[in-house]
Amino acid sequence: MSQIYEGMFLLDNDVVREGYEGAKALVTSALDKHGATLLSVRRWGERRLAYPISGRRRATFLIAYYQIDGGEIPGLRREFDLSEKVLRYLFVSVDAVPEGEVELAQAEGASDFAVPEPPDDDALDPEPVPEETEEGAGGEGGEETSAPEASADGAEKTSEETPSPAGEESSEEASSEASESSEPSAPDESDETPEKQEA
Repeated sequence: MSQIYEGMFLLDNDVVREGYEGAKALVTSALDKHGATLLSVRRWGERRLAYPISGRRRATFLIAYYQIDGGEIPGLRREFDLSEKVLRYLFVSVDAVPEGEVELAQAEGASDFAVPEPPDDDALDPEPVPEETEEGAGGEGGEETSAPEASADGAEKTSEETPSPAGEESSEEASSEASESSEPSAPDESDETPEKQEA
């Protein structure tokens, strides 16, 4: 029985640098070979990986929606397992293609669409730009800016005035407080009979 699947594929950026259409064809030709009907295939983005995969720290993500017979999935998995150009993949069965996915894939097929070249493998992702909210733009925004300055000044004073032995003293105070809090359990132990105490 035929089922709709969502497939996420992590492509080696070296393959994408050689040509995005060729990298995309690696996935689409494998799906075609196993009898899948492609519903939507598009570039999802390029990102830094959480951990290195096959020595790569970055990958281009390709998302595909396709309809395929369930009996073809093991062969498809085997093909992607053997491919060194597809770093990872994930198949999930879905009820339908999400709204807007087909339009995004069609926009990628336009003549003016250009895929940016992936950055070097060691490049960091750009820091996200915080969005200003209406609350942050008002009078509260001024208070928020002054608060970090005050905490920064306090942190500087703390680091200058507090030598390392003071940290040890504070930990000794904390441990003496902890031992005082454990003392109430001592009278419970003395309530025991002498036979229990000897044991």
